[in-house]
Amino acid sequence: MIQWFTKSFGELTNEELYAIMQIRFNVFIIEQNCMAEDLDDYDQQALHLFGVDEEGKVVAYTRIFGPGKKYEEAAFGRVLTAKSVRGQGAGKELMKRTLAAIEAHFGKVPVKISAQSYLLKFYGELGFQQVSEEYDDHGLPHIDMIRP
Repeated sequence: MIQWFTKSFGELTNEELYAIMQIRFNVFIIEQNCMAEDLDDYDQQALHLFGVDEEGKVVAYTRIFGPGKKYEEAAFGRVLTAKSVRGQGAGKELMKRTLAAIEAHFGKVPVKISAQSYLLKFYGELGFQQVSEEYDDHGLPHIDMIRP
């Protein structure tokens, strides 16, 4: 059972922030071998939606931006699930909660994302449409997508 939280940067405890940074490092830097700078000064402007398992470990995460923060549209990124919950619907639940949080905080607004290309079908099922050609983002193929 995953317990879900949505907090601003200032509301995160030191322990929560550490756990979020740790899983982001483990997934993006170690698993995906993506040597991008993760600490990009956007975290302070984001809402942080994360799921914690019974052992208190962060197992799902995304950061959310209102319109005009990252793009003209609302946005989310740094989407991840831990290996321990993959294939169990945690990613779909994370997206359901992410889109609900965007609507609750910013209203029914368009949402833009930079998605890894292999996730085109996953995001397409959530109403996103590809709006760019594929491009390289730190060695990983990406596409821009918008949910009107």
